[in-house]
Amino acid sequence: MLYLKEEKMKKLEKQRKKALGEASIGGKFELVDQNGKKFTSSDLEGKWVLLYFGFTHCPDICPDELEKLCKAVDIISANKEADPIQSVFITVDPERDDVKAVREYIAEFSPKLIGLTGTQEQVNQATRSYRVYYSAGPRDHENDYIVDHTIITYLIDPDGKLVDYYGQTKTAEDVATGAINSMKKYRSLNRRLGFL
Repeated sequence: MLYLKEEKMKKLEKQRKKALGEASIGGKFELVDQNGKKFTSSDLEGKWVLLYFGFTHCPDICPDELEKLCKAVDIISANKEADPIQSVFITVDPERDDVKAVREYIAEFSPKLIGLTGTQEQVNQATRSYRVYYSAGPRDHENDYIVDHTIITYLIDPDGKLVDYYGQTKTAEDVATGAINSMKKYRSLNRRLGFL
């Protein structure tokens, strides 16, 4: 009986991984939050997360994407079938985006949003983990510049694994629907495996 039960559990776990998808995107990072406190990827363990990489001097795309992300979180939070979710912004421009800049920037979007920055090396580690491309453009006469970067919002499950991602063409409603469906699937598979 124990052997059969163990085999069944292995099969269900394999199905779970296949259904959720195994991607080599994501991983450990250590940054600083908008209050100047150390913040690591382990602080997000056990939570659903919508994660976006951008920069505070972005003229249009980042504000649009963060508004969409925050609206999606509000939609998810209002849905009784959804689990709690955390929104996170990580800068790709630590040269200009210090703790104060990040704090002031995220305050424009939502009090629920966590903003993260760090040293260039720390940001590089986080962007490498999520395969985020970014490159600072040429500087103008005022030393201002734009950073070209990947425009994706990542959905991370409570185990810290990438479940889905949403590009620029997705609406807040699309993101919310995708996240809620992933939450249901995650709960269903974990119930069958006896984890919930």
